[in-house]
Amino acid sequence: MVGGDNVKNRILGKSKIILISFISIILIFGALCGCLNENKNVSTKKPYEGKTITVLCGAGLMKPMNELIQNFENKTGAKVEVHYGGSAELFGILTTTGGDVFIPGAYKYTADAMKKGLILNDTVKNITYHIPVIAVPKGNPKNIKGLEDLAKPGVRVVIGDPKACAIGKVAKKILEKNHLWENVSKNIVVETPTVNQLLIYIATNQADAAIIWGDMVTWAESKGKIEVVEIPKDKNIIKTIPTAVTIYAKKDNNLEVAKAFNDYISSDEAKEIWKKWGFIPCK
Repeated sequence: MVGGDNVKNRILGKSKIILISFISIILIFGALCGCLNENKNVSTKKPYEGKTITVLCGAGLMKPMNELIQNFENKTGAKVEVHYGGSAELFGILTTTGGDVFIPGAYKYTADAMKKGLILNDTVKNITYHIPVIAVPKGNPKNIKGLEDLAKPGVRVVIGDPKACAIGKVAKKILEKNHLWENVSKNIVVETPTVNQLLIYIATNQADAAIIWGDMVTWAESKGKIEVVEIPKDKNIIKTIPTAVTIYAKKDNNLEVAKAFNDYISSDEAKEIWKKWGFIPCK
């Protein structure tokens, strides 16, 4: 019986060793899986998850900017809240409530912001050109061929408000440059706060001509509804669109992500998106 007990004990001992070894293997495997999952979570976490920045952007840049923002959010995990409006409105917001990135429709507003110390000067980048054109309804019912025709009797002209948006200010300057402002102003039926509203007036035949940005012909709202009359370069005033990070980004601890966004919208990848929407990117 003693011998039998010894055999039984040896078998039980081996069973315990096997069981302990099996449990150890399971624990080690579980720990390894945990490490792998942890590493996986670390590697898939995007660099700016949980961060939110506010962008103040000219209304005429809405189409490419929406696409650029979506791409940036997908790449970085950051959230971008954007306010579109006329450049004067955006400047007013910048001087009162702030914003992290400032992208007006013309450099003048960035220069004004720099004078007030609202912009981090080393972050200013020129991203694309804004080229004014004359927009007319499909078929060009008033036979508009150039700026001079905007002064003809019976031509309903709409322009952006020179005090509210970049296109309004530049339209007035173009007409003044060509000594046409006084005569054309007699035909102005509406001044709009944003360039987007000008497009609506022309596309719906509520006006005969407007000076808008040339890139807007790529918009779905334009296709099949408007035609464009180019303004000769010597008569035109071509604007540059800048982007810049503001002092508020630094104050709100958003400087790194704001700079990343500022860099992205002027990158080579972004230039292809600007081109897609009819813009000519700065080199």
